[in-house]
Amino acid sequence: MNLSSVRIITADIQRLVPFYEKVTGMTWTWYTPDFAELRTSQATLAIGSTNTLAPFGGSGVAVAANNQSVIIEFRVHDVDKTYEALADFLIDALIQPPTTMPWGNRSLLFRDPDGNLVNFFAPVTAEARQRLN
Repeated sequence: MNLSSVRIITADIQRLVPFYEKVTGMTWTWYTPDFAELRTSQATLAIGSTNTLAPFGGSGVAVAANNQSVIIEFRVHDVDKTYEALADFLIDALIQPPTTMPWGNRSLLFRDPDGNLVNFFAPVTAEARQRLN
């Protein structure tokens, strides 16, 4: 089994997809006005509007902008350079500036416009690099 995708449900897809395009520097693929994806070599991050919940049983299946437990993580080459490039854009969203974590990753933590936590990280210790390669 392989993890294929994580999907964020939002009430404002026209705001959320451009945010992720800005912070990732990558263009997303729009399949419908209610669904877009960012495909990477490891997995896909999808964003669906609340309209996409109907086939899954209706709007009660998921609640947009209500995440209290998941962190969406992107491995980046250099956390500090990424932060420098995005600092002005993330000023109101920043939770933690670049910090080296006890498990050996350098981490930048911020929130997307829906309040979801996003972590940009890079392994910086030998142990972390070995674990993640």
